[in-house]
Amino acid sequence: MKIFINDIPVSIVSPEELDPAKEFDLVIDGAITKIKPKSLIDDVLITDAAADKVDDLLHVMTDNKLKKVDSITFCSTDKRDVIRYIKKKFKVIEAAGGVVDKGGKILLIYRKDRWDIPKGKLDKGENKRDCAIREVEEETGVKVSIEKKINATWHTYINKEKYVLKKTHWYVMRCLDDSNLAPQTEEGIDEVRWMTLTELRAALYNSYRSIRVVIQEYHKLLKIHDQSL
Repeated sequence: MKIFINDIPVSIVSPEELDPAKEFDLVIDGAITKIKPKSLIDDVLITDAAADKVDDLLHVMTDNKLKKVDSITFCSTDKRDVIRYIKKKFKVIEAAGGVVDKGGKILLIYRKDRWDIPKGKLDKGENKRDCAIREVEEETGVKVSIEKKINATWHTYINKEKYVLKKTHWYVMRCLDDSNLAPQTEEGIDEVRWMTLTELRAALYNSYRSIRVVIQEYHKLLKIHDQSL
């Protein structure tokens, strides 16, 4: 499980899932060492991570920006219990959105001074695919259809003084009609734009890490599809 907190990727893995080739700048034994957020720097590995320590640090990271941290990996033999514990401590909501393609160009929205992918929260009783289509069409004015699932991302934030864990489901989409292309200004969207691969790469420098991950996974799916033809 990977959660983005203040745009920092936090992974929760089992010892078997830990990549032996990955190098960490700081390794902390979570069983015997108190984790001090201000001491964290670059790529951090925390071994023997107990659920309460993971939860404590997630809350600290949600409240504060750890500017010196690139990534944090929690390694735990009780990975499932840790994830279950975190989900109980945070309010979990779900959202959905999509990477929309039109002749090789990708649809991005500009909101809060960053480029993003159209998405939004599920309405009560709504399924994920219907939500993804509705949100894309509302935010961009573009009619779309879903082809396949890309992945799901997690991130945390605070809403009305409550900690929220948001799971967003992402889909590959095709443009059906963009004659009504327009930003949903009431949702704070300033611009909607089709981008070539070159423009997309430049725009992603002014985006979120979670969005870059979604785009990377999208292109992996395209590569797999092309190789199967």
